[in-house]
Amino acid sequence: MQHAVGAPLPPPQGPGNGPVGWPHQAQHPGHQGPPAPSPAGPPAQPPTGHPGPPPAAPPAPQGQHGQGWTGPAPRQASAPVSRETTGHIQLPPGGPVPLPAPPAGPGTGTATLAVLLIGPAGAGKTTVAKLWAARRRVPTAHVSLDDVREWVCSGFADPQAGWNDQSEAQYRLARRTCGFAARNFLANGISCILDDAVFPDRPVVGLGGWKRHVGPGLLPVVLLPGLEIVLERNAARSGNRRLSDEEVARIHGRMAGWYGSGLPIIDNSTYDVETTARVLDDILARSLASPPAW
Repeated sequence: MQHAVGAPLPPPQGPGNGPVGWPHQAQHPGHQGPPAPSPAGPPAQPPTGHPGPPPAAPPAPQGQHGQGWTGPAPRQASAPVSRETTGHIQLPPGGPVPLPAPPAGPGTGTATLAVLLIGPAGAGKTTVAKLWAARRRVPTAHVSLDDVREWVCSGFADPQAGWNDQSEAQYRLARRTCGFAARNFLANGISCILDDAVFPDRPVVGLGGWKRHVGPGLLPVVLLPGLEIVLERNAARSGNRRLSDEEVARIHGRMAGWYGSGLPIIDNSTYDVETTARVLDDILARSLASPPAW
């Protein structure tokens, strides 16, 4: 059983520390209990002619510090909890993310914003998103949908094994979880960039779901290098992140549907990661000044 941070721990299970109603035969070290009763029988009489001393009063039960016990200790009024105490920081709940105001300087500046970076496998979404988040002057988080999907350890529905109801349900669950995370980050003053391979021809599991879970202030950007670049980057992958060349080509062809959609598109075929992150920041600044219709 877990206990809240800052709460007192329960007493250890052992002799003298059981639940109420258990016989307390053993005492905590340093705690003296009442004296053992004397053997049954009539009290001893002093010899004839010797009145003897008066009977002694029974000793009072001893407390933990050797003082007489007169009842339970009075309950002390708890001191007000400081906001600096761990576990007592109040976090505002996350709501739908609105569109922030345009930045005053070059790039996105210090704007708090939510970004969705779209692209096929091998486009470099995760690498670019991490660098863009790390280089900003304000707190910024990065959440990858693939990472969240792989939180499922037992029973993971891998889309490479076939797109079915279970894999779609896990995708929807991961997307909703990412949306909750982005809203909570934004509500607490931390920007967030999400990355996902959103298909333009699948609106049911595509952009509309992201907008519903994050809010109207979400800024989508498409990262779409040439096919040969995507194939080369995919070949360097390992595990279930690596796809067959046929699958990569099929996904890349479907991503071409973003052209003409009105969303900003970055062809990073000739860009390194740092250049792509700078271009992304410039495009986001323009999107803040003139939001795309989607």
